[in-house]
Amino acid sequence: MDEYSCFVDWDKMDVSAQSQDTKELTCTDFHELKQLARQGYWAKNHSLRAKVYHKLISNIPCRTVTPDANVYRDIVVKIVGKRSSSSLPLPEFVDNSLVPTYCLNAEGVGAVRKIILCIANQFPDISFCPALPSVIALLLHYSKDEAECFEHVCRILACNDPSKRLIDQTFLAFESSCMTFGDLVNKYCQAAHKLMVAVSEDVLEVYSDWQRWLFGELPMAYIARVFDVFLVEGYKVLYRVALALLKFFHKVRAGQPMESDSIQQDIRAFVRDIAKSVSPERLLEKAFAIRLFSRKEIQLLQMANEKALQQKGITVKQKSLALPKRQNVHLAVHAENFKSEIVSVKEMRDIWSWIPERFALCQPLLLFTTLEHGCSLSRFYSHSEGHEPTLLLIKTTAKEVCGAYLSTDWSERRRGGNKLSFFGTGECFVFRLQPEVERYEWVIIKHPELASTGSETENHAQTASSTLSSSSIPSEPSDRLSPFLAARHFNLPSKTASMFMAGSSECIIVGGGDGQALYLDADLNHGRTSHCNTFNNQPLCSESFQISILEPWELHMEQQRVAQVLQPCLS
Repeated sequence: MDEYSCFVDWDKMDVSAQSQDTKELTCTDFHELKQLARQGYWAKNHSLRAKVYHKLISNIPCRTVTPDANVYRDIVVKIVGKRSSSSLPLPEFVDNSLVPTYCLNAEGVGAVRKIILCIANQFPDISFCPALPSVIALLLHYSKDEAECFEHVCRILACNDPSKRLIDQTFLAFESSCMTFGDLVNKYCQAAHKLMVAVSEDVLEVYSDWQRWLFGELPMAYIARVFDVFLVEGYKVLYRVALALLKFFHKVRAGQPMESDSIQQDIRAFVRDIAKSVSPERLLEKAFAIRLFSRKEIQLLQMANEKALQQKGITVKQKSLALPKRQNVHLAVHAENFKSEIVSVKEMRDIWSWIPERFALCQPLLLFTTLEHGCSLSRFYSHSEGHEPTLLLIKTTAKEVCGAYLSTDWSERRRGGNKLSFFGTGECFVFRLQPEVERYEWVIIKHPELASTGSETENHAQTASSTLSSSSIPSEPSDRLSPFLAARHFNLPSKTASMFMAGSSECIIVGGGDGQALYLDADLNHGRTSHCNTFNNQPLCSESFQISILEPWELHMEQQRVAQVLQPCLS
């Protein structure tokens, strides 16, 4: 067909979708390139796609010494020798990943393993990279020879632009990406997340498959379209598409019995057979309709998750570890150890499924209860300060139950001196459990257009000019795990959109702006609730209520608990 076809089995390729139009791509403007990639401009011409891939990858900024095609020609015989390609063992860092064949011929299938081994030889620092076989297999379809494919993959791996995250190469990066994806699902796919919590024993084990859905299960026509956009826009595209896959899975399978005894296997099968229900164009359309946080905020969340993993003893130096399991809500909230006068074990597990992934190994620890410590705001502060995040539970005399997840230590209230001032981050949320369950998150999550800093236009411009670097991200104290969604990162229309929590000797307030989601008096006896701008919530219970019981809970991580969870991974 063309000079880029030596590894392609054209009987497997959808030739009907290929155009023989020999159009060229001459634009260099990022926004135009982005639109062309999303529209599939080069998707229907095999030769054009190959040339575009070469151009885009050649423009990736790389380390000074990056292996090229000549290096491959020099080392491949020494490394592979006379062994059959099919018998070549894969390096441990691919983690027994699928090696997709897509539309490769026999020579191409063998070439994937040869290139992986040569990359392992040239990149000894790679400790965990399960996406690599898929990326190599895909690029072989659009390479003149093995050496060119090797060079392209090396440039992707050797990218040294701090604003461009391409492929995870360490266990820490991979695991934190799974946690970040779980956080995004919790915020943008709440119906699907609720299903995952209900039917899976390990939520993060399901979400840790997200890269496999893309780089392993997606058919060739789909992953190629995703890769088109990925090379232009970067890592955030992968999150978008994975979220769209989960949304479609939930929509198509809603109300139907599971096809296997594993939701993980069901999702994999759905992605493999996605052509039965969703076209590549519809998948991308859904992905880009999701109003995600800005690239900067996602980077902050990724950093917070990496920091949490490091504090739990998971570092980039650990190689070839089994993925540590998320502390399932059934394990985090022990029926035999948990005792609350406000919520049942099941209700606490429901709340626990909403918390950010980086606190998933934590267990609830009661800090204070009005039944034991009395109705005193000063005693509430003395027991709650020094702990973050915390969970505030309230039961009214009318047996209504509501509360709030609070991201920040109550001692922060002193920064305002004697003046009542708001603090906290956009991870705070309020909720009610009785008479019905409802969670209200920060209004910016569902309406990012309210914060101009979160606009897609600005973020893509940042990517194009490579201006976003780690130095542009505000630093946080080393022991803090909640830098994500700080109000100062957003250009908000008014302060009423970021009134998360406030406290004084006279009262506690959660949520503000044209009302307060929760207001509690100094005696912890009476309270009020109404709509507020920060959470765009309905009243959480009777608008004026009397407190029966109040309990703040810490999300507590015991070192012994960490050791128990991580021990299987370290052995």
